[in-house]
Amino acid sequence: MKRRDFLRNMMIMGMGLALAPEVIAKQVAEAAWQDGGNVLPGVAIRQTHLSFRSLTNRRVTDAIIVHHIGNTNADVSAETVHQWHLANGWAGIGYHFLIRKDGSIEQGRPMDTVGAHCYGENDHTVGVNIVGNFEDYMPEDAQVASAKRLLVALCRNYGFAPSRSTIFGHRDFNATACPGQNLYDMLPDIIRGAAALY
Repeated sequence: MKRRDFLRNMMIMGMGLALAPEVIAKQVAEAAWQDGGNVLPGVAIRQTHLSFRSLTNRRVTDAIIVHHIGNTNADVSAETVHQWHLANGWAGIGYHFLIRKDGSIEQGRPMDTVGAHCYGENDHTVGVNIVGNFEDYMPEDAQVASAKRLLVALCRNYGFAPSRSTIFGHRDFNATACPGQNLYDMLPDIIRGAAALY
């Protein structure tokens, strides 16, 4: 069930006025990820149907954090990262989206759940990983183009504009090289490109 259908049904049944806003928000988030409703208009996302241990719904989303893989420049999949993160003892892949070398976007953790990608900031952010080691290499043009489209779609979905106060690199919050110096240096241009599309 899509979020808009869920809300419409709630209003038709007269339940919308009876439930507190936080209850509706929780149910909308649950309906969105439990039913596979992670589709963002204008962006093709390959659904991965990964199995997670335990997930919590995110109540607020006000920022996006960009990452890189870092330890390899290989074109790893969401499924591969999922296995790495399960081996860490996590619920599964910590990023919500991965952008592969060819620009294809893969679903990671369900979009409206709390991620495991940026210590201290997971409860209000979406994690986007652009696959590669951008300390030593440059992102592919296709990855940059897809990142702009994905950032625009996420910003529209959550109701904030792409800017340096809503889109960050991982290193803006934690002591890490992520998302790699080369990608981090490109981030202002990527955000400007997303803002132009927005």
